[in-house]
Amino acid sequence: MNAGDRVRVDRAGQTYEGVLLPSSTPDHLVVKLDGGYNVGIDRTDADVDVLESDVYDVESAQDEQSQSEIAFDDDLPTVSLISTGGTIASTVDYRTGAVTAQFDAEDVLRAVPDLAGMANYRGRVVANILSENMTPAVWQDLAQAIYEEIEAGADGVVVMHGTDTMQFTAAAIAFMLDTPVPIVFTGSQRSADRPSSDNVMNAVSSVEAATSDCAEVLVCMHADESDDRCALHRGTRVRKNHTSRRDAFETVGAKPLGEVDYDVDGENAVSFRREYTERGANDLALASDLATDVELVKFTPGMDTTLLEAAAEGSDGLVIEGTGLGHVNTDWISVIEDLEIPVVMTSQCLEGRVCDRVYDTGRDLLDAGVVEGEDMLPGTAKVKLMWALENSSDVEDTMAESLAGEIQDRSTPWL
Repeated sequence: MNAGDRVRVDRAGQTYEGVLLPSSTPDHLVVKLDGGYNVGIDRTDADVDVLESDVYDVESAQDEQSQSEIAFDDDLPTVSLISTGGTIASTVDYRTGAVTAQFDAEDVLRAVPDLAGMANYRGRVVANILSENMTPAVWQDLAQAIYEEIEAGADGVVVMHGTDTMQFTAAAIAFMLDTPVPIVFTGSQRSADRPSSDNVMNAVSSVEAATSDCAEVLVCMHADESDDRCALHRGTRVRKNHTSRRDAFETVGAKPLGEVDYDVDGENAVSFRREYTERGANDLALASDLATDVELVKFTPGMDTTLLEAAAEGSDGLVIEGTGLGHVNTDWISVIEDLEIPVVMTSQCLEGRVCDRVYDTGRDLLDAGVVEGEDMLPGTAKVKLMWALENSSDVEDTMAESLAGEIQDRSTPWL
């Protein structure tokens, strides 16, 4: 029995059939099932039958992975592929049978061969972390890397990122960089070894978007549950609204800025429904300084003011996710008034905007010095305040101004 054999394994009343993969331990078998999933099976009391020998040459697969060259085509645009981690470029590690994310441009082309011929590629690793481990310091490293890639002639940038905090990183880059070319964030809700993986379509659509005319920071993910199109969301207006669906990302307060038709090749694949910043309209500029001591506090009924005071202590600024139009318990107002840091009010509601001029509580909050966050998403407001504190001489005016599409002119759903 060797790796690459087709086997049937019976253990504890369960039967598994598929291709045997190498295992990292002698105590377990790793079998790739016909549905595409890998399963680890304890060898104890396992009954293994070899159905067919050498149906898959694992050593050849490994050799092919280590012998790849990318040809340069003068007629194609150059796209920089930057990795921060995540699963989109993952492939099966034939030593362990698990999914791994070793990354360079060749790794991506091996994982997503459909990308070949669409562009010339450069690969760069900024980090290899789970997205919940993302930090402002990595945002700064990423902004610097993107700046250098564009300065070196990249016609577009695709950032591969874990989905859980991608919306925060996209917003940070949108504030830190003025870009003359598209910067497209993408990820994968389901890993490459799963039959329902979204990595191929998301990667291909992201490269299409990165070679389009829209020079903004975008998030490119499945538009619906089918494999027909990807939505293009502004990086400052997007939110992950589902834990596991492939179309988990949504633009809040409007439809997505555009979309990529997966069944169409070339420039006709990408379309937009609203105005956007055109390629070349902005000069490349980097302003990556951030005030890292900014807190986001979500108000809930009965929440004690000591929690607000603890969040504000030592902070450079504070964003509150208030109720409805942007309110908190009246006991909070005197505490906020005594704070000597900027306080920005946002709303827990997914639609609409803050307006603290309707009720007495709101007017009292304005008198206490609170800055209305308009219809900014709370997470985006936090990132923007981090940026504004280090890059603006008038933080209040900067927070009220839309810099990267984070504030809409009016709150009209599905515009």
